[in-house]
Amino acid sequence: MEGKAVVIPSQMILGVKLRDDARFDNFHGDRNREAARRLEAICDAPQGLPVVVICGASDTGKSHLLQAACNKTDQFGRAGVCISIGELLPFGPDALDGLDVHPLLCLDDLDKIAGKADWEEAIFHLYNRVMDRGGLLLVSMSEVPASTPFGLPDLVSRLSHGLLLQLGRYRDEDRMHVLMARAEQRGLVVSDDVATFIMRRAPRKLGDLLAILDTLDENSLQAQRRLTIPFVKTVMDW
Repeated sequence: MEGKAVVIPSQMILGVKLRDDARFDNFHGDRNREAARRLEAICDAPQGLPVVVICGASDTGKSHLLQAACNKTDQFGRAGVCISIGELLPFGPDALDGLDVHPLLCLDDLDKIAGKADWEEAIFHLYNRVMDRGGLLLVSMSEVPASTPFGLPDLVSRLSHGLLLQLGRYRDEDRMHVLMARAEQRGLVVSDDVATFIMRRAPRKLGDLLAILDTLDENSLQAQRRLTIPFVKTVMDW
């Protein structure tokens, strides 16, 4: 998939991939639906918020929501950019220079820079530049800012001044709902017994479950077979 490119001062090109399938309308599961609705409303009308912090454990949909926010603002002609902090780390904090030009700046896994003084100071100044331009900073973290081991109190203070959205872990019924909804969007017919069979054998992480659905979809198309328990067993070697 082709992505967007952000030019940073060192003349390196950082590919930033936006998933077309990361949207608010396919962020399923009742547990975190209200958080998704609030974030979508902010994308529709930013309301002058300085920052939105999305907190939650891994596999709760944080990255999906960041990508969905960028896709949403793109519809209004306000180009957003979504960047994984993990991808920036090898380039040093100077890689953040110039990112404040975007009306929406999303930083995934911000807590990865916690305890790194040069990075924390750079994020602090980036925050201020985004605010000066009237932009919106959207970040994801595992814990709330006050519980994250940042060494710079001013950064914690800045991150605490915006809206905090806390995501909960998906329950089995949420995972089943997501599986069925994603299958329907793909045009796959998954009966209740097949879905139950998959759920009993799939890893608990939602990302792994959806990867299994990708595999089944591809094999179903190639073999021109509908999804049955024997077919799923064969494809997944269960």
